[in-house]
Amino acid sequence: MTFKILDLEANCATMSATSSERQSGSLRVLVAEDSSLNQTLAVRLLERQGHAVTVVGNGKEAVNAMHRDQFDLILMDVEMPEMDGLAATRAIRARESQQGGRVPIVAVTSNDNREQCLRAGMDAYLPKPLRADLLKSALNDVLGKTAA
Repeated sequence: MTFKILDLEANCATMSATSSERQSGSLRVLVAEDSSLNQTLAVRLLERQGHAVTVVGNGKEAVNAMHRDQFDLILMDVEMPEMDGLAATRAIRARESQQGGRVPIVAVTSNDNREQCLRAGMDAYLPKPLRADLLKSALNDVLGKTAA
């Protein structure tokens, strides 16, 4: 599956598969992560599960991406420059409370801050580094169905 990368603030590209490339049951996933290594890992794991992936490099870009596009799920790094994942989640939830809808947000972090993530409005928590089995389980849990 091919992808491209978009970085709204730095004019890099976002990783996104076209809808014709997506398999049935595919999700549109927004990955908000500032580390290129962690971006690559998340994209590979998600694409292996058949999902279309868009990547942004910070929370501000994640909020902007949510204004422009629709996603089935967000993987949100907690510690990012410009706007961290907690602030981005609060901004997304505030907009959803005004406009309706709710996109599941899964925290991805190397710190043990599960409760802080859940209080900010995230639906689940994954430790870094991402593991395929835990990622698939978290997607199934937050979506209430088989995600891959």
